[in-house]
Amino acid sequence: MAIILGAGIIVKLVLLLLLSFSVVSWAIILFKFFQVQRANSESERFMDFFWKSKRFDAIASQVDRFANSPLTVLFNEGYSELKKVVEPDSKSDGSALSTDLGGVENVSRALRRATNSEITRLEKYLTFLATTGSTSPFIGLFGTVWGIMTAFEGIGKTGSASLAVVAPGIAEALIATAIGLVAAIPAVMAYNHFQHKIRVLINEMDSFSTEFLNIVQRNIAGK
Repeated sequence: MAIILGAGIIVKLVLLLLLSFSVVSWAIILFKFFQVQRANSESERFMDFFWKSKRFDAIASQVDRFANSPLTVLFNEGYSELKKVVEPDSKSDGSALSTDLGGVENVSRALRRATNSEITRLEKYLTFLATTGSTSPFIGLFGTVWGIMTAFEGIGKTGSASLAVVAPGIAEALIATAIGLVAAIPAVMAYNHFQHKIRVLINEMDSFSTEFLNIVQRNIAGK
């Protein structure tokens, strides 16, 4: 703290900027951690429920139990589109579906739109983590370079290069790089972690979309 308080105005501004980056990064890290954690756990529960259920309408009535899962968004979009292109079979109890291949393509497009929307939602704010991880060390390096310039200027004014004269200025300069690394390292680690988790969710969404379309096509083939 003594080093920071004794730093020049430019170094203080650099440290303030890095501190802001770090605070925002940690807020995003905590938010994304809980968001991705809930998405993963509820997706697993939803898939168990989906395969145990026999009817889409029964699943649709219970999807609110899995509101944080991206798979429920895909199901809602696919099921809503399916209902638009189907007609009740007058010879049945009204629950049977009749459609055509064009309707299946509409469902497929709805699933793709929902998948893209969910990917965008899950990746929201990750760009800031990537920016923090890539720029914070350079911002800190700028503060270090400026601090060293100030230190050499002090040496020139005093005419002495003794350790007692040089050390405080160098320490002031290096603190900026240290804070830059403190801001960057957690941001990079979190970014890589969340990218991996989101890729897993994307694969699950792709698999669910394929299975959903297979069920719809089997329903058509059986009519």
